[in-house]
Amino acid sequence: MAPRRSTTRGFARTASVLNEQIRRAGESRGFAVSRVLTHWAEIVGDDIAAIARPVKVGYGRGGFGATLTVLTTGPKAPMLEMQKDRLRDKVNAVYGYNAISRVRITQTAPLGFAEGQAEFAPAPRAAEPRPDPEVVAEASRVADGAQDTELRAALERLARNVLSSQKR
Repeated sequence: MAPRRSTTRGFARTASVLNEQIRRAGESRGFAVSRVLTHWAEIVGDDIAAIARPVKVGYGRGGFGATLTVLTTGPKAPMLEMQKDRLRDKVNAVYGYNAISRVRITQTAPLGFAEGQAEFAPAPRAAEPRPDPEVVAEASRVADGAQDTELRAALERLARNVLSSQKR
């Protein structure tokens, strides 16, 4: 039997040639792990955020798209496994393209090593400091001309933020 002849005639697949450049371009256009980590509850919803958290976004050797690794506890893993497609769609909706091609679920025990402790609820927010009464009065005065109550409230918040940042 004759040896198999290559049909590519020395050409390489575009995916293998451009894989590194595409990965770098994706990272430079906002596909960063930090966005998934910092806005996890907003991206996937409180129900999934309560039982799982993102651990890593990794790129495969020869393929396009990334793999999102999600950490959960053993009893919650089957439920999360059934929602993998929904989870991938929600993350990709944030980026506006199919940034994540696979979702991999890892499990941990609810108690144990420091890294393996499964506390998925976000930390409670710190109480906001009391705004300066002068800033509140000025913001109210700025928004006074608006007829619509929602518009007035939005203008007051905006004025408070601007005036507070100017005082700093």
